[in-house]
Amino acid sequence: MNNPLLADFATPFDTAPFDQITPNHFLPAIKAAIAEAKEDISKIKAEALPTFENTIEALDGSGKRLGIIAGIFFNLNSAETNEEIQLLAREISPLLTEHGNDILLDQELFHRVAQVFEQKSQLELSPEQVTLLDKTYKSFVRNGAKLKGDKADQLRKIDQELAQKSLKYGENLLAETNKYVHFVDQESDLDGIPDGIKEAAAQIAEEKEQPGKWAFTLDYPSYIPAMTYAKNRALRQTLFMASGSRCAKGDELDNQEIIKNILKLRHDRAVLLGYKSHADFVLEERMAKSPDQVISFLDALLEKAKPKAKSEIKELEAFAKELDGLEELKKWDFAYYSELLKKEKYSLDDELLRPYFQLEKVIEGVFQTAEKLFGITFTPRKDIPLYHKDVTAYEVTDKDGKYLSVFYADFFPRPGKRNGAWMTSYKGQSMKGEVDVRPHVSIVCNFTKPTKSKPSLLTFNEVTTLFHEFGHALHGMMAKGRYESLSGTSVFWDFVELPSQIFENWCYEKECLDQFARHYETGEKIPEELIEKIKKASNFQQGYQTLRQISFALLDMAYHSKDPSDIISIPDFEEKVMKATDLLHKVPGTLMSTSFSHIFQGGYSSGYYSYKWAEVLDADAFELFQEKGVFDKATADSFAKNILSAGGSEHPSILYKRFRGREPEQNALLKRAGLISE
Repeated sequence: MNNPLLADFATPFDTAPFDQITPNHFLPAIKAAIAEAKEDISKIKAEALPTFENTIEALDGSGKRLGIIAGIFFNLNSAETNEEIQLLAREISPLLTEHGNDILLDQELFHRVAQVFEQKSQLELSPEQVTLLDKTYKSFVRNGAKLKGDKADQLRKIDQELAQKSLKYGENLLAETNKYVHFVDQESDLDGIPDGIKEAAAQIAEEKEQPGKWAFTLDYPSYIPAMTYAKNRALRQTLFMASGSRCAKGDELDNQEIIKNILKLRHDRAVLLGYKSHADFVLEERMAKSPDQVISFLDALLEKAKPKAKSEIKELEAFAKELDGLEELKKWDFAYYSELLKKEKYSLDDELLRPYFQLEKVIEGVFQTAEKLFGITFTPRKDIPLYHKDVTAYEVTDKDGKYLSVFYADFFPRPGKRNGAWMTSYKGQSMKGEVDVRPHVSIVCNFTKPTKSKPSLLTFNEVTTLFHEFGHALHGMMAKGRYESLSGTSVFWDFVELPSQIFENWCYEKECLDQFARHYETGEKIPEELIEKIKKASNFQQGYQTLRQISFALLDMAYHSKDPSDIISIPDFEEKVMKATDLLHKVPGTLMSTSFSHIFQGGYSSGYYSYKWAEVLDADAFELFQEKGVFDKATADSFAKNILSAGGSEHPSILYKRFRGREPEQNALLKRAGLISE
């Protein structure tokens, strides 16, 4: 079989040949690429005396084809999956896990790495090379290279099981999300829901062969507007219960036992490697060094946020009672009354803003913002193969017109795509000799789709999501490292959100919004008073939102910082942990953990705190832009050089201080969130 994955890609910029790939190409390609990667390792071991170049650099450059093929496969499994791909994932994932362990548990190879590591002080290495040497040595040690005999076999078994359980968790969640649809027969039951959302709901019903009705799913652009605007409390409750009970119903898609299995496997693995807990293992390679440091960080924020959150809930309860005689504010009421209260306090609601945020214009605005800050430009390319008709590909060039990256953008929900928004990479950046191998980067979102009468009009929250993911993409696209494993977003997990979260700040700046926020029908620029209202409303219920994020981070730490063997009931454990931060009564039958894919399927186990940690960094860093000017060239150049282009070449605290001139301070975040006075 002629396999396009195993040939040189005859595509622009060597992009993935999506137009030639079929699912049956993947397994043979993965097997062949593993064999090729093993040959790379054999060549390294065959070298006489181990040196930095023939061992550490050679390892970083090994298995490139395998990395690209696996990247294509697993990105499709997230963005355009089907039953065939999911079945393949169950077969491919163990092969890759086994191959990874074959490398990291190879005693001969580890001996070579250790020899180079022991000579570190005598070698004349650059800071980036020192980082690569440290990271390579630690990756072996942290993955069991010092384990012998049965213990090494035990580690392999754990890793295989973990890979399968994580896949199953994600498959269950996607299946449960996809299978749910709620039909509404009477238009009167949709009071309060904006016309554009109703039209989209009618379109979904039509697609599901129920014309004349309205359909709501658990996809973000369908679920969130219904929860925010539907006067029909029963409709809100129905949708809330459907979302909140995903994979927690005791059926074949239930994730509770899978969670227990994942937690036990992670803990056993950490103990096997000599750590007290999974969190201790993870945090060894984070800016926050230990569970205690994370808990202290979260507790300090909790102390500031909880009093404000309590007062915000009291205000909302009083408002709902006065408006509708509501005796008890339930969780399915929160978004609805919050939106009404925001409208009353600031004369602002998302439907007032939507017409100014046509997706195509927001994309132009994101590109213009990147161009003004960093001099990069984006040109659509029709000749780059795509994996779905909704995807657009761009050639990215730097300020000198030199090719920088390929950028894919994928914005609308569909059955084969998991919920949420993320940035990913199909090809990393590195130096091959003196040739700069440029990256292929993608962002994937689930935004409001166009309808028959309206283009895709974003909520302001969706605008900030787009800027957020684009910030991650900039981190990947602007990488200028020598080694792929240190390039782009290959940084400490609690540093990786800095580029994404800082980029959200420009959404609140008139100078930025004036570039793209125009009414989709009239072309009128967004009025200045609306921009002021957006800024004033940015602190609305920040105490509660901060508390919510802290609660997720505390749940993550509770699961991973202790022996999980005493967790008998996931609902009981979750309720006990979240009691201190849950200001509204828990709803029986709902469970957060069974759909908390960040920590059970994504890479955020013992790392969910990173969002708040990086918020401290982003608020502190953006304060410098505010002092100098939000498009100040010198500040942007410094951010590009020291943060975006530097990747993980040095410790993040060194890179941050190089940009900011000092350690980060928490006050900027507390002020921005309105948790302390100016």
